[in-house]
Amino acid sequence: MGVERFRSVEEMNAAPVRVGVADGLERFLRHCARYRSLAPRPRPRGVFKFRSLEEAQRARLSGPSGDAANSPSSRSDVGVD
Repeated sequence: MGVERFRSVEEMNAAPVRVGVADGLERFLRHCARYRSLAPRPRPRGVFKFRSLEEAQRARLSGPSGDAANSPSSRSDVGVD
């Protein structure tokens, strides 16, 4: 797709929007990806205790699927000192 130049906003608004046949699906997928990145991620309910700050940061950054896996209640070594 080439670059178009306009002399005014009216020319820009009057220009037809060029969309290819295959661009519709790609545009839809881009919008879905944008929504997923902006939508709040579901967090498991409750309070989690971590053994170190690094472990807490990893759990926070790992996303919604990693939170449940990194929660202290799902670890097998909980209570072992």
